[in-house]
Amino acid sequence: MPAAKPAVIANQLSLSDAIERSEADAAVLTGEKFANALLAWFDVHGRKHLPWQQQISPYRVWISEIMLQQTQVATVIPYYQRFMERFPDVRALAAAEDDEVLHLWTGLGYYARARNLLKAARTIVAQHGGEFPETLDEVQALPGIGRSTAGAILAISKSQRHPILDGNVKRVLTRCFGIEGFPGETAIERKLWSIADDCTPAQRVAHYTQAIMDLGATVCVRSRPVCVVCPMRELCVARREGMQAVLPTPKPRKERRERTAYAAILQRADGAVLLERRPPAGIWGGLWTFPQFEAREAAVEWLERRTGESGLATLALPSYSHSFTHFDLTLEPLLVRDAREQSAIADAERYCWYDAKQPAKIGLAKPAVDLIRGLADEGSR
Repeated sequence: MPAAKPAVIANQLSLSDAIERSEADAAVLTGEKFANALLAWFDVHGRKHLPWQQQISPYRVWISEIMLQQTQVATVIPYYQRFMERFPDVRALAAAEDDEVLHLWTGLGYYARARNLLKAARTIVAQHGGEFPETLDEVQALPGIGRSTAGAILAISKSQRHPILDGNVKRVLTRCFGIEGFPGETAIERKLWSIADDCTPAQRVAHYTQAIMDLGATVCVRSRPVCVVCPMRELCVARREGMQAVLPTPKPRKERRERTAYAAILQRADGAVLLERRPPAGIWGGLWTFPQFEAREAAVEWLERRTGESGLATLALPSYSHSFTHFDLTLEPLLVRDAREQSAIADAERYCWYDAKQPAKIGLAKPAVDLIRGLADEGSR
């Protein structure tokens, strides 16, 4: 009888180990657990009434996905509605003038998106007979569409199984799975793509794709995530280890460059101002704004040539600041009011008179919008 005791103790230890292992396994987040928990949350809390979620088509989803890049839903909705009213299908968009598309985009920012939309629409009409392509490679080959956007379009509109990895999804996955390292690094991004693929289910892929974007946009937000209502709260590594504030790992900081330029504002007697179209590529590509110069002397010289007068009295307006991804720009606006009758524009492709009281349908760079508004406010005082 005494010899049996060690066996009983051994069995008890095995049972204890098994319980611990079972609890540990339950706390490990797998792709299947992630998808199931996310879809259950989406059924109750997910967004289902956004404009692009109605009458779903590849075209409607595509426009929304491009507009939503680095832009919040609340900002996008009115732009999307106006855009779809004017361009209800890809053929209508392909036939549009560049200026009209940019005009509807004015204020939404990142204008390369609008230019690429137009290029892609024309490609779809020319190469795909006006039908939105249905393979990942074909969609990704269109201007302005990367792997994640292509996957989202096909997943939401066609229920094709493709993982996505936009900024919201990266934030969710790095926190839930405890992935350290800047997500923009090749090795980290490759790892996140693998996790995203593992989490993407074969069924309900359209709902899953919308759900993971919703979770990142409404719960697992950049600052102060609402962990108490997150469906992953019991499994999230970042929450368990108190790392919500440090994941995702920030991009290594680089010293931001600062630039100063001078904006030449020529205003005629009726209040209209002379605008210049920017080159197709580069900052504010294809948009209209005030002529910009690196040196004050160059701006004054341009104004003198336009008015035919030397020694002009220029009025220095308050400085205007604008931040880009890699640098900060300070514009110093120089205003000249010319009471004389202005002759017709010789180079109408490059210059135009813009009257805020009867605005032309052209795409304006944000500094032009704000400075013109400032001139109108000053004139009304």
